[in-house]
Amino acid sequence: TGVQTTGNGPIRAYDQAADLIADPEVNAVYIATPPGSHEEYTLAAAAAGKAVYVEKPMARTHAECQTMVKACADAGVPLFVAYYRRRLPSLEQVRQLVANGAIGEVQSVHLRLVQFLPNWTPDKLPWRVQPALSGGGIFFDLACHELDYLDYLLGPLSHVAGRAVNRGGLYAAEDNVVGTWEHPGGILGTGNWCFTGSPGDGEEHITLIGRHGRLRFDCFAYKPLILDTPAGHQEIPCQVPEHVQLPLINSIVQDLLGHGPSPSTGVTAARTAAVMDTLVANYRATHGRGW
Repeated sequence: TGVQTTGNGPIRAYDQAADLIADPEVNAVYIATPPGSHEEYTLAAAAAGKAVYVEKPMARTHAECQTMVKACADAGVPLFVAYYRRRLPSLEQVRQLVANGAIGEVQSVHLRLVQFLPNWTPDKLPWRVQPALSGGGIFFDLACHELDYLDYLLGPLSHVAGRAVNRGGLYAAEDNVVGTWEHPGGILGTGNWCFTGSPGDGEEHITLIGRHGRLRFDCFAYKPLILDTPAGHQEIPCQVPEHVQLPLINSIVQDLLGHGPSPSTGVTAARTAAVMDTLVANYRATHGRGW
């Protein structure tokens, strides 16, 4: 269902996406369906000449992302992706600290995310762990935010290698992933994602190791930033936005008005999709696209 409003006009609702996309008064389309239909709706919106804002992950695979980027480029319409952490105030604080040399030159980055195995039944699995709809498991839903932000903070990831397995047996998609990569300048990165921990064992943080200190922060929770340097230990409160997507949406509006680029586009998001594909490549090769 799509809903569209005009300044003083009535709200209009649709039960078919094609009808919303075809509406001549709609000039931008927000695609918030599961990733399995992102490519289809993006191509339809591009063909109709509408600007596109698509949820994350951008699509199920890097190949689908490339098709979306090309379609929008060929149609001359902008393509934005909802990696809103690129503009969250708390993570902008992290960028500012790094840029100001709070920990010196960054040497490495380390990512860790642990969640417990849910109490789902095989006949009632959410779409997020159905690869045909999501592209993979919870890893695809959450790790993409972290990896995309690191792309923004430290530059594109290269020399990516990873290994994915299923340890819980609750669903067919991967539920444990490890990976390594490199950012420009020789900054090495590691990631460890475990979705089969025990209740109460939740953990999520990113640690930047610098030549003169370290900075630890959460990507999903609004916990204080932890800064440790020879000068001492600091806990820096996070700024919490009124709405998590509002800062990025503001940047998109400014981009559409010609006042400066938004930091999250189809091109940048496709890079994250390529990283995700590589980290689970062994699992896909063994289990096929449908896991």
